[in-house]
Amino acid sequence: MMMKSNSVLEEKLRQMAVALELLGENRFRINALARAARVIDSLDEEVEMLVGRDPESAVARLTAIPGIGKGLAAKILEFVASGKIEEHEDLVSRIPAGLFDLLDVPGLGPKAVKMIWERLGIETIEELRAGLDSPDFAALPRMGKKSIENIKKALDFRAQSAGRIPIGKALPIALDFVDFLEKQPGAQRVEYAGSLRRGRETIGDIDLLVSCADPLAMRKAFVEHPSVTQVLAAGESKSSVRIAAGGHALQVDLRIVENRQFGAAWLYFTGSKEHNVALRERAGKRGMRLNEYGLFEDSAKDAREDTERLVAEAEEFDIYRALGLEMIPPELREERWPLEELPDKLVERSLLRADLHTHTLASDGKLSIEAMARHARSLGFHTLAVTDHSRSSVISNGLSIDRLRTQIEAVRAADAEIDGIRILAGSEVDILPDGRLDYPDEILEDLDIVVASPHVSLRQSSEDATKRLLAAILHPAVKILGHPTGRMISQREGLSPDMDRLFEAAADTGTALEINAHWMRLDLRDRHVARAVAKGCLLAINSDAHTIEHFDFLEFGVLTARRGGLPASSCINTWPAGKLYEWLSR
Repeated sequence: MMMKSNSVLEEKLRQMAVALELLGENRFRINALARAARVIDSLDEEVEMLVGRDPESAVARLTAIPGIGKGLAAKILEFVASGKIEEHEDLVSRIPAGLFDLLDVPGLGPKAVKMIWERLGIETIEELRAGLDSPDFAALPRMGKKSIENIKKALDFRAQSAGRIPIGKALPIALDFVDFLEKQPGAQRVEYAGSLRRGRETIGDIDLLVSCADPLAMRKAFVEHPSVTQVLAAGESKSSVRIAAGGHALQVDLRIVENRQFGAAWLYFTGSKEHNVALRERAGKRGMRLNEYGLFEDSAKDAREDTERLVAEAEEFDIYRALGLEMIPPELREERWPLEELPDKLVERSLLRADLHTHTLASDGKLSIEAMARHARSLGFHTLAVTDHSRSSVISNGLSIDRLRTQIEAVRAADAEIDGIRILAGSEVDILPDGRLDYPDEILEDLDIVVASPHVSLRQSSEDATKRLLAAILHPAVKILGHPTGRMISQREGLSPDMDRLFEAAADTGTALEINAHWMRLDLRDRHVARAVAKGCLLAINSDAHTIEHFDFLEFGVLTARRGGLPASSCINTWPAGKLYEWLSR
């Protein structure tokens, strides 16, 4: 059976909600479907696994999930059984397909799309672009000259942009803006917020928060940043611009707040929406009111300017404490983590002491063993594993058996030469489609560490992918299962194995599962990490570095690990050298 990704189910539920809204149906059903879509997106486990282990009790398990009633549970069962939802197909068939594209245009919500569809017969992006200059369009309610101009700009922006961009592209842009704004006269605090601060793997736009002595000068500096290609707004407290980012257009928003309110604003604009709602509900139950201006005593009063009833505003920590909570890391501010059921002692970048998946000139890396090792030592690492590609990775200059033997000797020589760090002789060994490893066992036995990874045949059925990866986990030479699904963000989905079976096998054998930190992979992904942690698995956060700069990618791996609730004790890269070597020698 092919796995149906939760993302596919989430999209179907979202489309059902939108279709109902376009058809003018019941608001309660619309909200219920939208809520269910968000819940499915936040699940740590694939719905096939929830249903498949015991179909007879599947409804009870599904309805135990907040936001999923019996009606929605039936739709999920239908989806798992057939890959379809009959009501979804019926609703979508009643809506011109192009309307869903129109809803992706900023400034066009369901009401506006419904209006231009029903009154003007516009059903596609092309028809919208052609009709914007017509008198009939201008005569529509709330479609003045400014609104039409904004839609035109949004269409131009959409043509340039492929949507969300990977965090590896977004974070350097945000840090550049932060550095630029911090250097402006009168700057007090500058931070980025939003989904970027929460460590999401892809980012829709960048949110910046600033407090300063001269808001007018700060706003002027922001809109005149060298990378700005268009100024969308330059208001008193909020400004928005578009920039060119690696071939895509990206929106950057700046909000200027008072320094005394920075904590409340930072909390609010970091999100997520669901986390903010949960905090506001908690505040209300305690007779308080929480918003972007602060936490106030009187929940019934508009507390924007009521400083007499102020409880906390300057620091996030104080707001959480006043609500009876520990400070919640941004990565855990998602719907999957209830406020009082949070993991603690999460892994941190500063705790990493080893990188166990790297490449050198021997395969497709850019530097020598010695250069990579010296840089790893400068990062405070006690261990570096050199794991060049195996022989089947022809495109990556994979090592033949003879070349691997030469590489092992070169690693041993470098290890003897360089003090202060141990260099392990390893290999990233391809897991062949049938589950065999790319080198014979007698060669694998000569290595200090084997990272087994899938690189080809990434469209296998779920059953075949599961057998393939299980074979690697169960192989006595394999210490780490590298980027288990082989996905590339926004490029390919990769394998869809039965993750729970992999996690159970890895927990039994002590095989570590990799969070590949390259921002185009981030595989395992965050929801998989959460599931693996629950099963008692060991995990590794590795850079997959091919150059010195790639070691910086470890930050993205840590963010993904934290979003999945990974404790430092379960991350083998944090272990002292002796503990790590003992594990490797088992």
